Amino acid sequence: MPTLALDIIQLVIGLALLYFGAEWLVGGAAGLARSFGVRPLIVGLTVVAYGTSSPELVVGVSAGLQDQGAIALGNVVGSNVANLGLILAVCALIRAPRVDRQVVVREVPVLIAATALVPLVLVDGVLSRFEAVGLLALAIIYTVVMVRTSRRGSADTAREVEAEATTAAGLGEKPRSRRVLLVLVVLGLGALVGGGHLLVTGAIGIARVAGMSDQLIGLTIVAVGTSVPELATSVIAAMRGHGDIAVGNVVGSNIFNVLLILGTSGLAGRIATPISTLTLELAVLGGMTLLAAGAIATRRTVGRLEASTLLLGYIAFLIALVIRAG
Repeated sequence: MPTLALDIIQLVIGLALLYFGAEWLVGGAAGLARSFGVRPLIVGLTVVAYGTSSPELVVGVSAGLQDQGAIALGNVVGSNVANLGLILAVCALIRAPRVDRQVVVREVPVLIAATALVPLVLVDGVLSRFEAVGLLALAIIYTVVMVRTSRRGSADTAREVEAEATTAAGLGEKPRSRRVLLVLVVLGLGALVGGGHLLVTGAIGIARVAGMSDQLIGLTIVAVGTSVPELATSVIAAMRGHGDIAVGNVVGSNIFNVLLILGTSGLAGRIATPISTLTLELAVLGGMTLLAAGAIATRRTVGRLEASTLLLGYIAFLIALVIRAG
């Protein structure tokens, strides 16, 4: 079979796996949240965020083991920019999410702090083992705190669960068992990871046939490709009315990309790169983070104006990368 035809088949299969994987993951995660009386936001911040960040983890650890610190670092920064400028923006344009108060009180400050940690740990141009361990420790502490506060404790939230169950029963929907919902989550995560890999592999093959350089492919297709699982999951969540899962996925992924993935990559190998080479990337990441955080903190939503600004900023960012690479 010709190479181009094989690349196209991989691209199509990857897209299909991403769609169904996102459907299964969102449906299973939302169902588990209801069955355990846990806010869907928490599921988005943990299970979904961890799962959809697995491509970045694989890329980061692999790059660290091969002493390709620039790739590991660019993977984290580039993915976080894509999460905000592409994923959050597209989801907000589909349906403006209503953000849970908990995000304003806890997750927004953590997101800002995690973003600020990137230039802080790289101010000397090297991510030391001590700093990598510190990032991992913060990831563990953050996860434990979220899990311990995830149970719905108020009468109001209990009534929300009961109301959702009543509505589902009225619509003739049969509740699924937790075992089935868990299987859906696992299958969804597997399909997302596999679909993302096939999509990126096929797209790279097509791009090379079209004459794109490896550097340009890395700056565009691979950078966006590792964020495709988050994009698919968040878009499906937004379309299904689960805006809290979509927001939790983006916020949680950005936090874990810095704390968990950068920390793990730093332990796997040496990450050393002059911070001056990342001036554009860090400036864009900081600006997008503050814009999204400001909108969430003041209005508890990301409106179309903010979403359009984020998306246009991301497009301009990609154009600047292409120009710089050329």
